[in-house]
Amino acid sequence: MKKLFSYIWPTTRRFPSAINGTLEVTYVNGKKVLDTENANYSYGSLQKILEIGLTKVDLNAVENILLLGMGGGSVIHSLQNTFEYSKNIVAVEIDPEVIKLAKEEFGITSSKKLQIIEGDAFQFVKNSTEKFQLIIIDLFIDTNVPPIFYGKEFCENVANSIQSNGSFIFNVGMNLKKNSNTLESVTSYFGDNFKLQILPKVNGTNTLIVGQKLMQ
Repeated sequence: MKKLFSYIWPTTRRFPSAINGTLEVTYVNGKKVLDTENANYSYGSLQKILEIGLTKVDLNAVENILLLGMGGGSVIHSLQNTFEYSKNIVAVEIDPEVIKLAKEEFGITSSKKLQIIEGDAFQFVKNSTEKFQLIIIDLFIDTNVPPIFYGKEFCENVANSIQSNGSFIFNVGMNLKKNSNTLESVTSYFGDNFKLQILPKVNGTNTLIVGQKLMQ
């Protein structure tokens, strides 16, 4: 009945989070989405944005993926269902409440092919020795990317965690024209070792950087 009613009027449940403030699970047109008070986190516009980025990568050649910022797991859902990706995914998410909602509301749970890690993305790529063929970076607190993820150290650690000829997709934020130096700085930190595509205003809002590491 709740699902049917959502076609007439969206229904929302709210959950407190020490990291993200209030998280909202809303039925909209029979489908659940995860939002913060000001931004879609999963299964709405964000899912469409990242799916566009994924079309720029040859997933058939990707053996393992690192997802920094899992949210409710909509990217995992897209990979496994829309793109029929069946290989290994490691997902890092700092907010335990988000991990709980991903499991209880959206059915995203650890499995043989999916490792979910509660932790800080900055520290993970700083300390990890594993190399990935694709890294997806989607690190928001509400509508903002924490500044540390625009920094040289983070970008260089991500670059070092990518296998030769591997790729990354970086959702660098909304309406970046208000802070044009951000895009210039981030692209420069990946240096000459990557072929970069800038996708501005994807789905009308977010800018994506898609990079492929050159053979070395």
